[in-house]
Amino acid sequence: MEPRPSLAGAIRAALLTADPKAKAFAARDVARGWRLGRLDWRFDVAMPDRPGWPDAPQLLPPNRMPRRGKGGSERGRIALWHALAHIEFVAIDLALDIVGRFGAQMSRAFTDDFLSVAADEAMHFALLDRKLRTLGSHYGALPAHAGLWQAAEATAHDVTARLAIVPMVLEARGLDVTPATRDRIRAQGDEHGARILQRILDDEIRHVGFGTKHFVASVQSLGESPQYHWKRLVESHFKGAVKPPFNDSARLEAGLSRDFYDAIAS
Repeated sequence: MEPRPSLAGAIRAALLTADPKAKAFAARDVARGWRLGRLDWRFDVAMPDRPGWPDAPQLLPPNRMPRRGKGGSERGRIALWHALAHIEFVAIDLALDIVGRFGAQMSRAFTDDFLSVAADEAMHFALLDRKLRTLGSHYGALPAHAGLWQAAEATAHDVTARLAIVPMVLEARGLDVTPATRDRIRAQGDEHGARILQRILDDEIRHVGFGTKHFVASVQSLGESPQYHWKRLVESHFKGAVKPPFNDSARLEAGLSRDFYDAIAS
C-alpha cells in the first residue's frame, strides 16, 4: 500500500504556487486533504524562506505606496479592495507556513486550526478578487505593500513569536479597523461589499482566537506569564506600534483581553 503524501510536502507545494487563484485552490485542497485523512502528519520537508508570488502586483516599501485617493471615488474604491485582497493573499501563506514550519512541535489541534485559517484566507481572497473584477479591475493591477511577509521572516525561529505577532497583533488590528471600513462601504450604498467585510471580520475573530489559545498554552507550558511574554516578544519582533482605537469586544471574544496590550499601546 502506497504511503499517504506528507502534510509538509503538500503545504510546501501550496506555498511555492505563485499564481494567486491556483494558490487559493491549493490551500483549500491542503485543508480538505488533511480534514479527510488523505495527508500524513509528517513534517519531512523544510518550508521555503519565501513563498511563490506572481510578478504582479509590484511590491513596494510602505513609504513608496501611492495614496489611495478619496474613498468614495472609483479609484479609491479599487485601491481599497486591492489592498484588502493583498492582505488576504499573503495571509494564505502565513497560515500555511505556521503549520508547515511549527506543526511538528505543536498539537494536531494546532494543525486543524491553522489549516482551517488557510482555507478561510483563500476564500476571503477569492471574494475580494471577484469584487475587484466587478469594479473592472483585478488583483495585481496596483502596487502592494511589501512588508507583510516580514513578520514571518522575523519570527521563523519561534512559534510563540509567530503567534504573538501574526494573529495577536496583525490580525487583531483587522478587528479594530474593519468595522469602520464596513460601515463606510455600507454608507456608500455597497451592501455587497459590507457583507464581504462582515464575513471577513467574523472569521478573523476566530483566527485571533486560535492564535491566542495556542500562544497561551505554549507559554504556560514553559511556566511563564502569557501577558508578560507577549509584551516582550512584541517589543522584540514588531517594528510598528500597537495603537488604539481597539475593538475591545471583538478582541475579548477572541480571548485577547486588555491586560495583554494596554501596557504597550501607544
